[in-house]
Amino acid sequence: MSDSSSDPAAHADDEGSSGADDLIVLRPEGLYCPAGDFHIDPWRPVARAVITHAHADHARVGHGAYLASAVSAGVLRARLGAGIALQGLGYGEAVMLNGVRVSLHPAGHVLGSAQVRVEHRGRVWVASGDYFVSGIEGDSNATCAPFEPVRCHCFITESTFGLPIYRWRAQAAVQRDINAWWQANAEAGRASLLMGYSFGKAQRLLAGLDPSIGPIVTHGAVETLNAAYRDAGVALPPTRGLDDTPREQLARAIAIAPPAVQGSAWARRLGTEVSDAFASGWMRLRGARRRQGVDRGFVLSDHADWPGLQRAIHATGAERVIVTHGYEAVMVRWLAQQGLRSGSFVTAYGDDSVELDAGAAAADAAAIAPAA
Repeated sequence: MSDSSSDPAAHADDEGSSGADDLIVLRPEGLYCPAGDFHIDPWRPVARAVITHAHADHARVGHGAYLASAVSAGVLRARLGAGIALQGLGYGEAVMLNGVRVSLHPAGHVLGSAQVRVEHRGRVWVASGDYFVSGIEGDSNATCAPFEPVRCHCFITESTFGLPIYRWRAQAAVQRDINAWWQANAEAGRASLLMGYSFGKAQRLLAGLDPSIGPIVTHGAVETLNAAYRDAGVALPPTRGLDDTPREQLARAIAIAPPAVQGSAWARRLGTEVSDAFASGWMRLRGARRRQGVDRGFVLSDHADWPGLQRAIHATGAERVIVTHGYEAVMVRWLAQQGLRSGSFVTAYGDDSVELDAGAAAADAAAIAPAA
């Protein structure tokens, strides 16, 4: 993964780099559609930005105009400012930008997340942003629209968890484990602190909690995003602030908070008897769990696992695939083995591990990456 201070465009490989007929190319500002004169999730200020979702590495301040899914508008305005020039599109709705047909399609990642479909002169490219594909029937994320494959000639895919070691259990099973952990803590008189990224992961966790066990407390950073989810019609259980929870009730409570609260004054207010846990795809690695220093690690991600990436790519029917952030080299090698034209763009995108220790987790995974 690249640092946003670097120039990713200088590092595109031969297959991923731009050709005369490419609909999307890599520029110093980010992914760019020359025919339509717009960027997708640019990391430097541009005149027109099409945004896949509202995570900070994909949606940044400073652009002249924003185009994003209508359902993501509340989160984008909460994060970037109410005054941004934002045009919202319904899923599947199309607009023409300088003769290029642009539409947005569900990515299953977080509220409002979208794949960007770009069509011009009979060619179709899709930029995925980040996405989640469930491997279990009926196990899709209840807090956002599920991933929909989009047929295309070229697919630009993430590869955050693009190694064979990353294979997710059914989300419903992980949520049952979380509720059992919370129930055991409540019966022992211990508060439960469950940490996860405040946008997307926290709401995914909340949707699976059993409110009959005890009070559900949320950190302010989480509750701000909860309001946007509820405004968009997403059902979340009742939550309350730490200040609104009597001390005697905390022993049965679960607190949902971003990882930055670990060891903070806010966390200490939960009491002296607290069991803490972290929910992330990176918890698949024992080293990551150890470094996080928590009692439990729950493997729950809003990114596609290795089989999910494969299914998504296959479903597009793409003859060419360009890989962005994650384990690009491994994914490009696998794609070549499938007979697909493949390459990579080195971008400034990251993932929810920014609140963990992405470098260390990646080092763990690289050490056990499959040989060529």
